[in-house]
Amino acid sequence: MAQTAPAGAADAAATTALEVRDVQRSFPIGRERIEILHGISFRVGHGEFVAIVGPSGSGKSTLLGIIAGLDNPTSGQVFIDGIEITHMSESQLAGVRNRKIGVVFQAFNLIPTLTAQENVEVPLYVGNHPGSPSERAAAMLALVGLEHRLAHKPNEMSGGEQQRVAIARALATDPAIVIMDEPTGNLDAHNSENVLHLIADLQRRTGTTFVIATHDPTVAAAAQRVIRILDGRVVADGSPESAGIIVARSGTLPPV
Repeated sequence: MAQTAPAGAADAAATTALEVRDVQRSFPIGRERIEILHGISFRVGHGEFVAIVGPSGSGKSTLLGIIAGLDNPTSGQVFIDGIEITHMSESQLAGVRNRKIGVVFQAFNLIPTLTAQENVEVPLYVGNHPGSPSERAAAMLALVGLEHRLAHKPNEMSGGEQQRVAIARALATDPAIVIMDEPTGNLDAHNSENVLHLIADLQRRTGTTFVIATHDPTVAAAAQRVIRILDGRVVADGSPESAGIIVARSGTLPPV
């Protein structure tokens, strides 16, 4: 059963799309425990575009899984749109994920035997969502510029187009937050730039909150805010420039 936060804390959580409160995560290795996250805390407001950056092994993938409700912290709390998900049962979590959380995986995770429209329809058949799934899916694909690809299957589309289908699917249930794991990891430079423009455009047009974990400094530079994780701790939280993501005069970026 979900724990009840104090009234003031619950009010604060309700004003944000995401709140991570003193989250710790450790794993048993033999007789020892390996600490991955050390008291991570931050809030993300509705409509923000936030990048979580850090080197491999920093804990950002673990953190992303906890935020998405795919893993539980050892201690601490996570609130999605004011709802604490930390101590929910799997069936409760499944309902929250369907209503409140859209996830775009690095490998896209499209169903190869389904068309683009059918892939986007899938989450709409779970839970109670208003309107026709097929009409909603077509509208989401039009939103990402794929109205001409409704009947195409994943192997008939480019990597950039598959990424757009995955984004449309994540947006289909009108979630409070869309979580993306390395959105440009499987794309070439041209498609990566297109996806970044798309995310920024969707954020402005729909007011959707985007939280993106990335190694790519170009992605981080496009975000409104960067949270830098190092050794399982937040070491910077602010504008891309304040978090060390600075475009050099040559157009290159330092590694994240």
